[in-house]
Amino acid sequence: MNDEQYASAASVAGLAREVEQLSRKLNTLNDLPGRVKQLARTVTQLAAEVAQGQASGTSRDAAVSWLALPGDVEVARQQLDDLVGWMDGVYLRYADAATHLPNCWLWHPDVVEELLWLKQAWDAAYRSETATVAMAADWHDRYRPGVVRRIEKLARNCSLEKHDHRDGAPPSSTTTVPVVSAVPAISRWWGSDRYGHPPQPTDEQFAEDGDADRWGGSRR
Repeated sequence: MNDEQYASAASVAGLAREVEQLSRKLNTLNDLPGRVKQLARTVTQLAAEVAQGQASGTSRDAAVSWLALPGDVEVARQQLDDLVGWMDGVYLRYADAATHLPNCWLWHPDVVEELLWLKQAWDAAYRSETATVAMAADWHDRYRPGVVRRIEKLARNCSLEKHDHRDGAPPSSTTTVPVVSAVPAISRWWGSDRYGHPPQPTDEQFAEDGDADRWGGSRR
């Protein structure tokens, strides 16, 4: 092959490579509209999820706060009902938690707040799609003991009698969620007029807690 033939062959080979490269780029451009449509669908879906979270005042990972709960009796009642069920099945299975939970816990918004976020941390550690053993370990090692200690300090030496403006005995140990009959009244108070006076404990609630005998069968 002379020099002229060699140069022609090299040119043809170079041209072939350029055509192949252009063909690949063209194929990429042909796929571009489909990719743009898929991206548009993803963005639309994300925007809808964000809008829904803003409308409800929460996001997928946001914790529900008792202290910042909307003024809605039904919302308050639902939160308390769910919390009571979780406390009965999980929280009060721990001896230290049962010992230090006062019978007037529902009358203490800060105590309810502690229990509510602890429940949500438990849900995240055990029931969410992103639950991990490490999250469960944190719940057992740090979160639960910390809440138990704070509740002991927040409501130390308090009881139903204190909310009836009378002196009484310190709260006794419990293995069940105490005074759950007060959930409707507390829900109405917190959901409609949380800055007003909380409801007075009733005779039935004192009896439920076993205090009625201490006061001759009646508190009135």
